[in-house]
Amino acid sequence: MRKTLRRSCDACARSKLRCDLLTPQCSRCSKADRPCVYANEPLTSPLTEDTIEIPAKKSPKPDVASVHSSVANLSISCHNPANQSFDPFHTYPQTRLPRARVEFLIQHFLSNIAFQYYPLDKNAASNPFVVSWFPLALADPALFHVSLQTASLDMELREQKGFATSDILMADSVSLVRLKIANPVLAIQDETMDAVITLAAIELGKGNVAITQLHIDGLVSMVRMRGGIQRVKTVSPLTARMVSWVTMIALLSPQFGTQDDNGRGDGIAPVPQWIEIANCHGDHVSSPFNRLSLEPAIGNILHHLRNIFHGPKHSGLSTADFHDLVCFVLHRLLEPTHARSPDTLPSSTSESVRHALALYLLIVHGPTYFSHVQLQYSLTQELKRDLDESLDSTVTTNASLTVWLLSVGMVASYGSQNSQYFTAEAGVATMSLGLRQWEDVLFHLKETLWLEEQQAEHTFQQAWDGVWSGTT
Repeated sequence: MRKTLRRSCDACARSKLRCDLLTPQCSRCSKADRPCVYANEPLTSPLTEDTIEIPAKKSPKPDVASVHSSVANLSISCHNPANQSFDPFHTYPQTRLPRARVEFLIQHFLSNIAFQYYPLDKNAASNPFVVSWFPLALADPALFHVSLQTASLDMELREQKGFATSDILMADSVSLVRLKIANPVLAIQDETMDAVITLAAIELGKGNVAITQLHIDGLVSMVRMRGGIQRVKTVSPLTARMVSWVTMIALLSPQFGTQDDNGRGDGIAPVPQWIEIANCHGDHVSSPFNRLSLEPAIGNILHHLRNIFHGPKHSGLSTADFHDLVCFVLHRLLEPTHARSPDTLPSSTSESVRHALALYLLIVHGPTYFSHVQLQYSLTQELKRDLDESLDSTVTTNASLTVWLLSVGMVASYGSQNSQYFTAEAGVATMSLGLRQWEDVLFHLKETLWLEEQQAEHTFQQAWDGVWSGTT
């Protein structure tokens, strides 16, 4: 049994100096031309597919309580890791990076990246990337490398000095993931799925859509090996949410279907509030869109969302329920065309509502796990195309829907080439519909679909303030 967990060499330890862990001699010993003796092997040896061995059985997870304690200490101990050597988790998978750099990336992941991935929960004691994801990473070299890489990319993007560390982590991450995927037992572990999801999102962020498609296809195959999305959800809710969310974000058409309104079938499941509305014959929020030629599936979604957002069901909607609701509805809205009703072609009005509903949910939900900017841009393009055909008739038929569609378009297209189109059309609407102040607009938004959320209201109001200042 080892007598110490110390990794620094004997000379640096005696001098109480930071050791850079280089082999066969650290820099200090090499400069002083003296023997360099390590109590334990430094975590700096190179990783290759020929030398990596991954156990077939899952390693035991670190105790969650100890992880929480370590995370709490990280904000103090890791403030400047260059000044001291520490090991908050006592042990973690081997990497090619110096120990101090690894520990700095751990701190950055737990204090920053975890809350970028899941901003719905700002509490380190309950954020799923702190309490569920990282304990898995501590026992799995592939997921550990991928996690460090996300932290490294974030830091190196800010520093703008190249991607030396990220390139090392990417090469080793891909090697480790390939080894796991080649093993039918390891391929369907939560750790493997999480690693593949993250690698796909990284490549998507770089614009490598073809590589992303390969990662997503591999992920879908693993989910099917596991027995479908519902089987994944019973094993790991976090992994299931990531799988369903990222496959939707990575590609315009999602890879998974949805269950019916009562929760029957395979695919993404509706939240309990959705099922309650489907089975309830009274106390419904009335719909002003019965005369519109909406595709039945789109009308059904709008009906359910109005009853959840405008009715008492919203008060019981937790952050996790809200996330699952948005994921379920987006998958249903963006299902491939061939999976929808083949009887009639949907009208341009129905299509504009479909794309606007998806955009509105992305706006009020905000980015989770990974950015949805590419999907949002694609949907905004579709909405503009729809309104080119249907806006005149929609203004005549339903003023509130017109204001809502233009509002969603303005907010979703902010900063893009489509922004001018939506702002110009909104300027015309202010004159034809008599929209003189925010309260006039808010009335129409609430008549259509509106979630009471302070940040969302501020964002929409800012968009209309820009219209009024421009028209004035």
